[in-house]
Formats: sequence, structure tokens, C-alpha cells
Amino acid sequence: LLRWSPWGRPGVKALVTAGVFVTTLWNLRFFLNPSKSSGEDSKHREPLVILVWEWPSKQVPNISRDVCRELYRIAGCQLTTERQLLHQADVVVFPHSRLQPGQDKLPKERLPGQNWVWVSLESPSNTRSLAAWNQTFNWVMTYRQDSDIFIPYGKLVPNRSATVNIPAKTNLVSWVISNYHRTQKRAEVYKNLSKYLHVNIYGKANNKPLCKDCLLPTISKSKFYLAFENSIHRDYITEKLWRNSLLAGTVPVVLGPPRANYEQFVPADSFIHVNDFSSLEELATFLKTMNSSRYQQFFAWQRRFSVKLYTDWRERICAICTAYPRLPHGHLYPDLQSWFNS
Repeated sequence: LLRWSPWGRPGVKALVTAGVFVTTLWNLRFFLNPSKSSGEDSKHREPLVILVWEWPSKQVPNISRDVCRELYRIAGCQLTTERQLLHQADVVVFPHSRLQPGQDKLPKERLPGQNWVWVSLESPSNTRSLAAWNQTFNWVMTYRQDSDIFIPYGKLVPNRSATVNIPAKTNLVSWVISNYHRTQKRAEVYKNLSKYLHVNIYGKANNKPLCKDCLLPTISKSKFYLAFENSIHRDYITEKLWRNSLLAGTVPVVLGPPRANYEQFVPADSFIHVNDFSSLEELATFLKTMNSSRYQQFFAWQRRFSVKLYTDWRERICAICTAYPRLPHGHLYPDLQSWFNS
């Protein structure tokens, strides 16, 4: 029975031997290709460890708890600022505002499979020394929609209130400005616009700083707000639109990327673009002569949406865990400056 039969079929011993051989090959396959093994499944069930090399803001919040789950319902995401956990980190986050030219402040080595993230909310005009970070970062995390991890300053979220709330108005136009530079486009536009109408100016630049709790109540008394960005770049639409205008309950007059870019974020009838007019005198006339019915139309978006602001860095960094499964691995940005300036 243990010998080959006359018809060329193997005996029982041969069948057993073949079975053992196939089983060995099958197990060896998992050993040689661990990405397919049950070991990786168990690793995916473990928390994803996100090491923030240096916290983006001056005040570091308490992240010792499971903050992603508790605050934002994102499970399996562990945030830490403890650098001794570098060898356990799946992702290391480097805010540009904390980076210095040269790589002496970065870890000496990168673990296999570990991904480094470059983070910035500033525009290219206000970002320096990018050339020092070529071939350094796997992912970028910015306000740009084409970032690996997209972190806008705000967004509109659907609601079912179907109500419109327009605060009482006592003046026409306001502007909050902290850093006024004559060479900026917004300074030029303001200077020429102010020839045709009065603008109530607040902020450090005019020695009228507003406290945190005073900002929105003060701005809300204006019919229009100058949501002028400090520089003009694709997708660079900041809290000047989201908080100072839409959330405050005033109509934004925007200076920034083209109208079509704004319309990717907010409805076309929710704002006024400086470029919609052939001259600033024409814009001023439009603002001064607008009747009540036309003005109310700018708030139609409130029937369908609410403003969500992104102000907590914990929420932004927790978003890495949500994006992680779809992010490319093994990729490095060869020229970070070229990408950011594109």
C-alpha cells in the first residue's frame, strides 16, 4: 500500500508527504511575506501612535488620555509628545513653525515603515527655508486640498435649522488687522477703497485690539467685513472668512484666490469678491447702496449650513489616523518648496 501503484498514482505515504510539504510552503509564505500574515491584522488593531515632535501652539494641551476617541470619536489613535517613544511611533509630526533650518533638530534616524509629516497653516509667502527639507517628509498636512492630510481653517456642515440669523447692524464695514504692511495687496486695496467709504478698523495695527470674547460681537454689528488674506494663494482661505465673517453674521468681502476657488468651499451667493468689480469705487457704491432684501440674500446659506471652525490642534492631528489607511507609504517629497509654491 505504501508503494507506487501500477497505474502511476501515489500511495498513502506519498500523499501524506505531499500534504506536509504543501502545508510547510503555505506557512513559509506567511513568514516570508508578513504583510499578509495575521500579525499585521493584530498590529492594525493596536493604537496608531502619533508622535508630535513639538506641539504647534505655545500651550500644549493634555493628551495623556485617549483624546481622539473622547473628543472626536476617532478610535485607535494615540497622540504623544514623548520623544522617547520615537521607536514606537507609526507617524511623527513636524510643524513647520517649530522647525529650524538644518536637520540638527530632527531625529537621527527614521524607523522602517515610519512616516514623517510636515505641517503648516501658513501660506507660501510666509513660509521660509523649505529647501532644507527636501527628501525628508512622506506626507504634507496643510490647508491645501491636495495635501495628503487636508486641514482647512473651517468648513460648512449641513444642518436642519432652516433659519436665518442676521445680527443687528450699526455700521457698514469693519476690518480687524494685526500686521499691516504697505507692500501687501490687502493694504493697497484698503487704502483705495477707504477713499469711497468709511471702514471701522480694529486690531493691533490700529491700536484697537479686541479681546477674544469681544471679537465676534464687535464685528457682527457691521454689515460687511473685509476678509482680506495677507497673501494670495490657492486654497488659502483663513479664519478671516470662516470666523470673522460667516460665523460673526456679516457678509464677507474677500480678497484672496479667485472666486472659483472660494466657491469650492462656500456658496457663490454667500460672499462678495473684490475682483467682481471693475473698480474699488464700483465696489464701494455696491456696498453703500445695497437694499435690505438684497442684503438678506447673502445669508441664505444659513438655512442649510452651519460654520465649523478648526481651532484645536488635537482635532487636526487626530485626523491623521482617519486618513492613514489611504495614505501612500514609502513616498518622499523630493522638493517641498516646489510643491508648496505650485
